[in-house]
Amino acid sequence: MSLWTRITEAVKALAAGEGLAAVLEKLSTPPERRAAFTIAVIALGAKMAKADGRVTRDEVSAFREVFTIPKSAEPAAARLFNYARQDVAGYEAYARQVARMFGPGAPALADLLAGLFHIAAADGAYKDSEDAFLRRCAEIFGVEDAAFRRLRASYAPQAADPWTVLGLDPGAPPEKVRARWRALVRETHPDRMIGRGVPEEAVKLATVRLARINAAYEAIMRAA
Repeated sequence: MSLWTRITEAVKALAAGEGLAAVLEKLSTPPERRAAFTIAVIALGAKMAKADGRVTRDEVSAFREVFTIPKSAEPAAARLFNYARQDVAGYEAYARQVARMFGPGAPALADLLAGLFHIAAADGAYKDSEDAFLRRCAEIFGVEDAAFRRLRASYAPQAADPWTVLGLDPGAPPEKVRARWRALVRETHPDRMIGRGVPEEAVKLATVRLARINAAYEAIMRAA
């Protein structure tokens, strides 16, 4: 069963009165967790948009940059987004359930957080409300503060700093910079992400992250 077929079925369950928490629970084991990852990005993205107060075209486009959505699945994705945005359940409840599903500190949760960062910063105006939202999600996911700061430096325009993107102290020797860059490139490879439970339909996220890692590395080496 394809990812979007599974998600379309989940939306039908929501329309029939089943709660999103119950739908996610049914998707808590592999390979269904691929669908759960996608639903989590959509649902938490919707909650983040609600906290921000509005949904911009840039944010919608950013989601499409992360996920390949077939035309036939667009209505289901839109309905899921609207359901999550209007649901009385708070975002922390969704975040906790996803953390339990993958296990606190699981690398896939950092991938999910990266997708949310990409959406939040898409309009070029990373806001305090979005930062507070994502920081709290990171805490619930068990993502270490250093990893959170690396992601924020990668995506938020006002936080951009190549040293922080690579997780290094300013002035680190070139050989250490090169070793760190290579390690991050390996960690962000699409095959690694798929192995962590990220759906193939979302591996474009790896391309986005690699571009930011490479840009940070090049900026540091040019200045060396």
